[in-house]
Amino acid sequence: MLKKLKKIDSVILIVLVMLMVISILSIYSVTNGRLVQKLDGFHLQMLKYYIVGFVAFFVLTFVDYRIFVKYALYIYILGIGLLVSVSFFGKVKNGAQLGLEIGGLSFQPAELFKLILILLLASILVRKQGATLTFWKGVVPLALLTLLPFAIVIVQNDLGNALSYIVILIGLLWIGNIKISHALIGLLIVGGLGLAGILSYIHYHDEAVYFFEETLGRKHLVDRFDPWLVPDLASDDASYHTKNAKVAIASGGMSGEGYMQGSSVQSNRVPYTYSDAIFVQVAEEFGFVGSALLLLLFFILLHRMILIALESRERSGPFLIIGITAMLLYQILENIGAFIGLMPLTGITLPFISYGGTSLLINMACMGIVMSVHLYGRDVEEDLQLPKALPVKL
Repeated sequence: MLKKLKKIDSVILIVLVMLMVISILSIYSVTNGRLVQKLDGFHLQMLKYYIVGFVAFFVLTFVDYRIFVKYALYIYILGIGLLVSVSFFGKVKNGAQLGLEIGGLSFQPAELFKLILILLLASILVRKQGATLTFWKGVVPLALLTLLPFAIVIVQNDLGNALSYIVILIGLLWIGNIKISHALIGLLIVGGLGLAGILSYIHYHDEAVYFFEETLGRKHLVDRFDPWLVPDLASDDASYHTKNAKVAIASGGMSGEGYMQGSSVQSNRVPYTYSDAIFVQVAEEFGFVGSALLLLLFFILLHRMILIALESRERSGPFLIIGITAMLLYQILENIGAFIGLMPLTGITLPFISYGGTSLLINMACMGIVMSVHLYGRDVEEDLQLPKALPVKL
């Protein structure tokens, strides 16, 4: 084990420690002394989450990741069961069914399922042995396995995590050797439908609002889309979050207003600055310089992950890393983009920075798997065999 320990990528470890420090300091800035909101001490709770997260990181680092790939289908079935159970026993928060209460602790299966989906799709693609993916036998099965959890989570009003499943699928299809013609057709269809939907929402706004609110009963979607697409028509309640976030980010200027001195975040004008909107705290109190340094840390982390994928001699390792990279990149771009007006607000957390135990634990587990690929992926490749009892041929 000591030999393996010496091979751990020190750059990734240092970046994770730096992100931990930024997270705890940022959470402390916007929660210290907030007894009325019951937020005081959240930074200490986040430190506890990080301790558990680093334990998961090191445990998974020294476990051969190919074990999880081998039994990915069973893990997927278990994950679907957890997602379904949320619909019956899940705790409702901000209009969405997100978590299960287990022993007084909140657990979000939708967060865990991102890693489960990566494992399953990677396990299928590795058995293709680099062959070009055909549409019916290659793309469609992967899409159906992704759309099932997507539909379940959409029904639970968790748009952010649901979209992350689609991003993971797209990333793995690309590295999975999809035909260029299929990729172009898919991009044209998805892009065309997306553009048509956006234009229809803008030009037929009243009809769209009626459809979402009355027909579907999804008023929260209107509150997400209006501030993004038609800010002039958005209600004050719907635009309150993003409007004040933009003001706070702009007031940060080049170097920020100073730690614990942010005029907007310290006066509670921006909701959830300890969680989803924590980037707003960084931008207002540390300005463009602090925001750029945070993005640089994310870039270094993703860059090291890609290098590990390129160095792997085993087939499933790169699939896992690309899936994790796509997941993290989506979360970073969606979270930050939502508060500068480029993306809709979906409630997705900023990886490694936002307060939240489940999100942090899953992200740290993902980094443990990346490190496992770094340690074991250079070994002589061994073909993964499906368990004999597996009833489905992938």
